[in-house]
Amino acid sequence: MTALEDDEAKKANAPPNSASPDDRSITRRNLLRAGLALGMVSMAAGVASVVRSLFSPTNPPSPVEAQTTTPTVTKTLTTTVTQAGGNQTAIASSSSATSSTATTSTTSSPFPKLMIANISDLVASTPVSFNYPLQETPNILVKLGVKATGGVGPDGDIVAYSVVCQHLGCITAFLPTGTGPACDSSYKAPGPEGYCCCHGSIYDLASGAAVIGGPAPRPLPQVILSVDSSGDIYAVGMGPPTIFGHDTGSSNVLGDLQGGTPVSG
Repeated sequence: MTALEDDEAKKANAPPNSASPDDRSITRRNLLRAGLALGMVSMAAGVASVVRSLFSPTNPPSPVEAQTTTPTVTKTLTTTVTQAGGNQTAIASSSSATSSTATTSTTSSPFPKLMIANISDLVASTPVSFNYPLQETPNILVKLGVKATGGVGPDGDIVAYSVVCQHLGCITAFLPTGTGPACDSSYKAPGPEGYCCCHGSIYDLASGAAVIGGPAPRPLPQVILSVDSSGDIYAVGMGPPTIFGHDTGSSNVLGDLQGGTPVSG
């Protein structure tokens, strides 16, 4: 039997599932390659998991909310008023404000507060004399019987004015409607008036003491009044212009406080 025949005989007599050494070597190499590939896949999955844990944590910190604070701003406000003689007085102070609210401090009036009369004591067209804001400056308080500019009381007809004429400083007289002055019996007042016999200046007391006759260049200064719950009437300030002889012709009413003694309430 030849060698070729012998090999053929061995193959013919071999078990059905047996393999040659070369075939078994090839199989082992294939198994090793498969195992290595599976190991690399598992390693890659592990690395990816680690990376995800680093960059995408399970419970990421919540974002920090921005906190807004409202700044407080403090301002100093000073108002300077020129008095008679050129002197200057600061009459206002500071205020503070936030972005949403603001409060402003105020100063009290430089004028005294003087109780003059009670509403129940007044008789229409009968003036009450008083000095204000100085002991040397005369005025009248009167219930006119007609509604008046700046009037107080339930009928808005109670007013008060300086009686120093704005022409040359004479004293004016009160004329009820339909009456005349002592110096001119032919004149009859068409309404409640102030009349100066020195040079014939006439003031309409129902209309802010506007000049309606004579040489006076300005109206009589009006006294600012207030009324409390009991009906007491108070002088609390002066309106412009200044009283004659007190920075004459100025609208700065602080001039009314110069050159005399303030009244006491």
